[in-house]
Amino acid sequence: MGDCARDAGPFQEVIGLVPAAGIGKRISPLPCSKEVYPVGFRQIDEEGTVSSKVVSHYLLEKMRLAGANKAFIVLRDGKWDIPKYFGDGSMLDMNLAYLMMGQPYGAPYTADQAYPFLQSSLVAFGFPDILFGPDDAYCHLLKRQMATHADIVLGVFSADRPDTMDMVDLDQDGRVRSLVIKPPRTTLRYAWILAVWTPVFTQYQHEFLQKHLRAVDSSREAQQEELSVGQVIQAAIHDGVRGQAVVFPDHEYLDIGTPGNLFKAVEQSTKHL
Repeated sequence: MGDCARDAGPFQEVIGLVPAAGIGKRISPLPCSKEVYPVGFRQIDEEGTVSSKVVSHYLLEKMRLAGANKAFIVLRDGKWDIPKYFGDGSMLDMNLAYLMMGQPYGAPYTADQAYPFLQSSLVAFGFPDILFGPDDAYCHLLKRQMATHADIVLGVFSADRPDTMDMVDLDQDGRVRSLVIKPPRTTLRYAWILAVWTPVFTQYQHEFLQKHLRAVDSSREAQQEELSVGQVIQAAIHDGVRGQAVVFPDHEYLDIGTPGNLFKAVEQSTKHL
């Protein structure tokens, strides 16, 4: 296990889950999948040799620190540069496995491809194109889960554009009361960026998506709908799935999926040279 996660409580282990099936329309064209776009540098040997560091490397590092020595990366056809880059995961001291996207109806379906492998494990979930701190963020979420026995724990940050985010309504004890998806106006302050969940949510999401898929099969209009993970979490909380949140007030997130933010990420990385 990692430095800050001694055990997974009653669960078998902590496993990382990374949806990497997106097209990246907002920043296309790129010479590679956005998940392996370089936005920093890393030392690769004791002599101080430096190599580029791709955006999803940061996420996987944080998962590994929290004790996830395995992770599933879910791809779409054609994104072979991701497994070519990470290989078996030895550069991260992780065991990586690659799954193929099934239904093309959004990130929850992408994540659900790992359902058969996650039914007795804690899941550390994150988006590979979002940078955030601190390095031990998942450790804080795991500790909250073990303390509260929540079914899902969200890592939340102050949102600079609430109208583009899934906003989280919390009580004073960190319990998640609801999610509000991309509200045009809101008094809510925090958006969720990462999550840890138990088999309870893994099963809920799977059943929720099976119901949605049946609706898609029976309705031409429903075929146009692409779900977000936030919509599934929103429904889960409404249906009684127990949610908690950890607020990171001293840290920010950066989604590199827009040209401006990609430029900002690269610019920030060069300051550490």
